[in-house]
Order: sequence, then C-alpha cells, then structure tokens
Amino acid sequence: MRDLSGGPRVLLKRLRELMAEPLEPQERLDRIVRQIAGNMVAEVCSVYVLRADGVLELYATEGLNKEAVHLSQLKMGQGLVGTIAASAQPLNLSDAQSHPAFRYLPETGEEIYHSFLGVPILRTGRSLGVLVVQNKASRNYRDEELEALETTAMVLAEMIATGELKKITKPGLELDLTRAVTIDGDTYNEGIGLGYVVLHEPRIVVTNLLNEDSDKEIRRLAESMGSLRLSIDDMLSRRDVSMEGEHREVLETYRMFAHDQGWVRKLEEAIRNGLTAEAAVEKVQSDTKARMMRLTDPYLRERMHDFEDLANRLLRQLTGYSGRTTADGFPNDAIIFARAMGAAELLDYPRANVRGLVLEEGAVTSHVVIVARAMGIAVIGQAAGVVALAENGDAAIVDGDEGHVHLRPMQDLQRSYEEKVRFRARKQEQFRALRAVEPVTKDGKRIALQMNAGLLVDLPQLAESGAEGIGLFRTELQFMIASTMPKADEQETFYRNVLKQAAGRPVTFRTLDIGGDKVVPYFRGHEEENPALGWRAIRLSLDRPGLLRTQLRAMLKAAAGTELKIMVPMVTEVSELKAVRELLQKEVQHLSRFGHGLPRKLQFGAMLEVPALLWQLDELMEAADFVSVGSNDLFQFSMAVDRGNARVSDRFDTLGRPFLRILRDITRAGERNNTTVTLCGELAGKPISAMALLGIGFRSVSMSPASIGPVKAMLLGLDVSALSKLMDEALDDTHATESVRDILVRFASSHNIPL
Repeated sequence: MRDLSGGPRVLLKRLRELMAEPLEPQERLDRIVRQIAGNMVAEVCSVYVLRADGVLELYATEGLNKEAVHLSQLKMGQGLVGTIAASAQPLNLSDAQSHPAFRYLPETGEEIYHSFLGVPILRTGRSLGVLVVQNKASRNYRDEELEALETTAMVLAEMIATGELKKITKPGLELDLTRAVTIDGDTYNEGIGLGYVVLHEPRIVVTNLLNEDSDKEIRRLAESMGSLRLSIDDMLSRRDVSMEGEHREVLETYRMFAHDQGWVRKLEEAIRNGLTAEAAVEKVQSDTKARMMRLTDPYLRERMHDFEDLANRLLRQLTGYSGRTTADGFPNDAIIFARAMGAAELLDYPRANVRGLVLEEGAVTSHVVIVARAMGIAVIGQAAGVVALAENGDAAIVDGDEGHVHLRPMQDLQRSYEEKVRFRARKQEQFRALRAVEPVTKDGKRIALQMNAGLLVDLPQLAESGAEGIGLFRTELQFMIASTMPKADEQETFYRNVLKQAAGRPVTFRTLDIGGDKVVPYFRGHEEENPALGWRAIRLSLDRPGLLRTQLRAMLKAAAGTELKIMVPMVTEVSELKAVRELLQKEVQHLSRFGHGLPRKLQFGAMLEVPALLWQLDELMEAADFVSVGSNDLFQFSMAVDRGNARVSDRFDTLGRPFLRILRDITRAGERNNTTVTLCGELAGKPISAMALLGIGFRSVSMSPASIGPVKAMLLGLDVSALSKLMDEALDDTHATESVRDILVRFASSHNIPL
C-alpha cells in the first residue's frame, strides 16, 4: 500500500466536494466508498448503517457484491462489524477470518479478503454504523491509516445525522438515530407535556471539517485552550467558590482535563490529519465518550460528564458560539432538555411555549424545579443520559405523572398521550365552569380555596383558577432568579405589582426563606452538613436583621392603603415570632414618623413547619393573627424523611394516622384560640388528601392553581360533618388495620365524590 502522507487531507477535500454535489443519497454513498477505497488503495470499502431494530445493514460497498447492498445484515454484537458497533472501538486485523467474532456472509463474496480495518461511525459517542476497508493480502493497517478512516467516518456520521439516508431506507424501517427511546426518571412535577426537544445547551454542529492550514489551526487551538484554562482558574479563585465541596471538585476536574497533555496531543494529531480545530475537538470528544460509556465505575462515569462539559466549552471558545435558540426558531410546544440549569435561565424562555422540563441532575427542591412548578409544567429529574440521546427538534413526551420521558415516540404511543391530554383539557373545561361557584360543602361549610405563588407570571392564574386569594407567596423566588440582591425600591415595586394584579384578593407574603437548599448566588452561607436543619429562613433573618427590615419596610410601603398579610417561615420557638413582630413594629413606627402611608389592615402570622411548635400550640395561636401549616416540611421533619431522597420519600404515607393526628391537634388548637389555620403544601392539592384535611377540621387550604378545580369539584359533593365523624373514629382507633387512605376511598365511592 502506498504512503499516505497527506492522504487524509486529500480524501477529506474530495469527500467535502462530494457532499456539496446535488446527488441522490445512494449515488453519494457509492461514490464516497469508491473514493475512500481509491485513496487508501483498498480493494474493499463498505458502509454499514445501524437501524432502529438493532440491525447493521450494508448501505454501500466498493469491492463486495453490489447485490448484497441493503440485503446483508448483522445484528449488534454479531460478526466483526457488529462487534465494532457494540464496542464503539476499531478492529485492525491481518487475518479477519481467524478472529472468533468473524461471521461469513456468502452473498458478499468477502471470503477472499484477509486484512480488515473497521471503525465505528460515531456521533456524541453513539455508534451510528461502521466503516470498513479490506485487502486480500494479510497485513496490519498503520496508525495513520486508522486515523484517516476514523476522520472519514465523521463525514458519514454527519450524513446519517442530517437524515439524508431516509430516502434509501426500506419502507417501515428507521435508522437508529431516529429510534424511539424511553428513559425513566423521578417525578418532580405532575402533568403531561407533548412537544419538541430544545437542548438547553445545544450541541455545536461542526460543519467546517477540513482545514487549509494545520499550523494556523493548532495556533487557534492553543489560544482557545489558554482562554479556557484562564476561565477555569478565574472561577476557582472567586470568593463564592468554597475551598471544598462538590462545586470545587468539579472545577478541579475541569482544570485537570484542561491541562492534560495527552488530550492536547490527540487534538493536534487530528488537526495534522486535516481537521479544523473544532472538528478535532468533536472527534476526540466522541472517541473518548465512546470509551468511557463502557465504564462501570460511577465516579469515572461522572468524570465523563465533566469531560464532555469541558469539551463543549472549548468548542464554544473556538466557534465563538454564545447564543441559544432564538425566539423566532423556538417551537410552540417546547420540551427543554438540560443536564442542569438555573431558575432564571428557565424564565428566559417564552413561558407560553414551554410544555415540559427534563433534567439529568437536580433535586425536587432545586430552584429551577420550584420555578417550573410555579409555571405549571411537567418536570422529570434524574433522567440519566437523556441529553446525549436527544437532538433539537426531536418529538418528545414528558409524563410527569409516571416519571417517563418518551423520545421520538411511536405513533401509537403519541396518539395515546394526545388522547390523555385531550381528556385532561376536557376536565379542565369542566373545572373552569366551577370558577364562579362558591366553595361550599354539601352540608353548608364554606372552604377558603387559595393558591400558592412566587412570581408575577403566576398572578393571571388567580382569576383563571377561581382562587379567592394567595395563601402563600414565596418572596424568595424574586431573590433566587436575580443575579444581585434586589434593592429596597425594587422589592417595593415588586410587592406593589403583586397586590395590584391580585385586584383586592388577599395575598399572604412569606418572608425570605433562603438558606439551606435555597442558596442565592450573591448570598452564600457556610457549608452545612444538614442544611435543611441549619441556618435558614427566620434564623438567618434574625441574624441579619437589616435584610429582614428592608423586606418588611418594602412590603409595608407597597401595601399602603390596603390589607397586608405577612407570615414568617421555619419558626421553632414562639419567642422568634415575637422578635420579628418587634422589628415589624419598629418599621411601622419609622414609616409613620416620616409620613409614609401604611396598610389599612395588618395581619402577622407564622408558618408551622417545625415539630417543636406542637408543644407550644396555644402560645403560638395567641401570638399570631393566623397560622399556616407548611405540610411539606412538617411531614419531612416529623417523619425524619428527606423529600429529595427517592429511597425514603415514599416510605411513609402522608395520610397515615400519625401525621393526620398531628394536623388534627393543630386545627383543634386554632378552634380553641379562635385563630385561623390554613394548610399550604402538596397535601392540599390532591382531592383525596384535601378531603382528609377538611375531615380533620381545616377550612382554609392553599395549593397550586391547577389543583383548585379538582379540589372544588370534590368538596361540592362532600358532607363534611359525616366525614369528620368517620375521621375521628379512624384516628382514635389504636387497633385499626384498615388504612385511612382506604377508608377515604370507600367513603368517596359510596357518596359519589370525584377524587
């Protein structure tokens, strides 16, 4: 075989010319394999493409029998070609027939060929097919020949990815790149979203593969590597990056990869073989990912993600890419796919067009999930590997009820989900018809149905849902999506806008609940082993009274001439509540002294989330104008269950007797002290659990806007007096074997109550 110095460069140039010509797909493939065979002085060159059914089909050949094209097939892992596709690794053999994986396909006539070189056709580490050259003489192919074939395979990967080969794919069959995939994840917000994939960090498609000047490309690479290293060093030196912890560990890994000379040598070698700097990064990234995907060690697999992130950063440096999908190119029904993202980034998207969010990382308590819930979209988290499997524009279904992500779904599945969505829409129409109906039970008990909110975008749902007010407005969301601390006048304007849009309906503002897992970027506390039980909410506010007083003053000024309701989160002792009331009184006096308008009516309340308050109930009811039960945290702390831990989060039933007895004690204390008690949390948002709450004495509940319709439909047919009697019997029976949940289902069924 002749010397190939400069061969890859000449070959790539000719292939690029072939890709630009107006040819039919089969003719283009035929000429490509002919060109490769001629350049490499190979007697055979063949392209096998992976189908969605896991079969590698011969799509083109130079040297084997032409009749075998689209007839010869090998399953994934079968034969030499199947082995290459399954392992995503090349095979270089001097005597192919002696290899244990060799499989003879008589229709191809390949028995006369001995030497064999096959490489996977890779895209983002995935095998899309196999490219093979063969010769009669027994010999090993040289490293530069292997490199040339791997580089050439990139062109074929692009051809497959663009969908050009669909025209020559047999009717009824699909290529693997378009294969339907289902990924399981964790449900972070219920609902069903149908739409099209929008990658939050879009993969940069490298279209300029061939370089004109290798030395110039190596200089470009060196400059971009230098900028990348500086940016990582800069991030590590910032004060908001702690000296230890997961964040720093990731950045240190980035720095290690960025300074790895082996990686740089591979990039430079690919450039010298004729690739541009960005094409070299894409090739080495895909090769490395293909190898690392076979690792079983979870730590090393996580490092694969770090390497991929770093390579993408380098690609952005080289291409100058900084933007995302423009508003013009944004689909009407978008499903956003991301490894991780911030709350503010989600709000940058056109809210009306977003149908779902899929995250590879994150937790149910992360900022972006809280905001996504407020937006009312379906959310799946911990969907491992989903980003690499998706392409912008792929059809997708997010099933937030069951925790599934269906990528490129089959038509039958698509139709099934479309029917589910239509059914939900019909139910929502029925619920909308109840908006003006008074929420009064069958036996005449009026129930206050309020909604939870935290952003201005939530406010239109007040009228749409028929809620009579906002029972919980999370003020920290304004802080979480801001890059800097909101100033006093910005806070005042924000609260005034909330009250204006509420149009006279009551709004209960919760003071800042930051700290713990709700860390704002410009206000970092110390690392804590158990942040949920640490320096957060009222504890942080009392230690930083200036922060709290600024917020209280902004609320008081915003509510001048109207009603203001303020409640304090994470109260552990009644003395804390009294301390905040004193600060509030000082702000009232300050504003009055300087002639500012004040609220017409001011109510001051507490969130009951910490079990310690259960032994201070009467003191609490006396000290507060109203009490709101934070059922999510109260359940978490009472049952010692981390809501973000999938292994234990469903271990105990929120409708179990112990927790319902706690809630009943709270409502009874409210009745004794004539203090209004509301429950805010997920427990209020499901008809069956809302029914239980009414049965143990709650007459005011706050929930997501979408839950108000179903809960109202339930209570309109409910005889609360009969249910209360049944609930008391069920909770007082210490020897009962039937679960409260089953008792409630039976009661609802016998009284025709929709759940």
